[in-house]
Amino acid sequence: MSYEIAILPGDYIGPEIMAAGLKVFAAAAKVTNFNYHTTTYPFGGAAIDQVGEPLPAATISGTKAADAILLAAIGGPKWDQAPKRPEQGLLAIRKALNLFANIRPTHVNPALVQRSPLKAEIAQGTDFVIVRELTSGIYFGEPRYQHAAEALDTMYYSRKEIQRILKAGFELAKQRRQHVTVVDKANVLATSKLWRAIANEMATDYPEIRLDFEYVDAAAMKIVQQPTNFDVIITENLFGDILSDEAATVTGSLGTIPSESRGDSGPSLYEPIHGSAPDIAGKGIADPLSMINSITMMLRNSFQETQTADLIDAAVTATLQEGILPPDLGGKATTQVMTKAIIQHI
Repeated sequence: MSYEIAILPGDYIGPEIMAAGLKVFAAAAKVTNFNYHTTTYPFGGAAIDQVGEPLPAATISGTKAADAILLAAIGGPKWDQAPKRPEQGLLAIRKALNLFANIRPTHVNPALVQRSPLKAEIAQGTDFVIVRELTSGIYFGEPRYQHAAEALDTMYYSRKEIQRILKAGFELAKQRRQHVTVVDKANVLATSKLWRAIANEMATDYPEIRLDFEYVDAAAMKIVQQPTNFDVIITENLFGDILSDEAATVTGSLGTIPSESRGDSGPSLYEPIHGSAPDIAGKGIADPLSMINSITMMLRNSFQETQTADLIDAAVTATLQEGILPPDLGGKATTQVMTKAIIQHI
């Protein structure tokens, strides 16, 4: 069997880290005989330059037909004044593929414990996942407006939207340490009260899962004080946006963190959580680890291909243990040097 993977290289450092990730992927797949085929599509700023649209029709149809999607990074100052911005393509592809759940792991690699801004004894062993609702909440609620004297945003959630994201989190927890923390602001917000009520209802369907709740401000504090206390965090769109970036810093660099956006069916989209980094584009110093980790996440979650994923992970850890580090992790290794070293370990 051969899997079809849609490739969206994106903008600025996007094509650089995508090329590095695909080289590592190819080296590992050759060892394990994992069969796949890739097709590259324009997306984001690159697509605007080519056809005037951040998400061309051919890209929509190609991604829908794929078994999984790899995206590097999009956007940047080149398109700040464009009629359509690259980020509109990201919102559009989420809608087109119904990607309502964003999965962001926070795992501190043992070789990078000393790079965490937290004390080593606090950071060591950190391994949790934030499951963020992606297509509703205050970012999408109506009405919304901005006037000179006032502005309004609407926080909206339906029971169906809450149930499907909670189900995604509970199912993930079954595969991990069977602990779910729902993060809300139920002491203030009506939407959070509804989240909490539905979570308690659904918990009866998952008797093996330990369920607890944290207010978002307390959760933000505990992520940097007691990160090993978490397993699966489920939360709404705005809170998840903020907490997942905070959590990423625990690992030592945003440049290492992958993510998955998934729907009820169809392909998942895998991408680094960072942006396109225009300031370092073309210098050959972009950290490829987030892209490589996105590939191993894809292998595990979309294809259940643990052999190839484990091989890549072991090669990454061995490279880091040798002290071969990119600039964002305090080293001097270029993108090419990092990629070559990982392939040599494979």
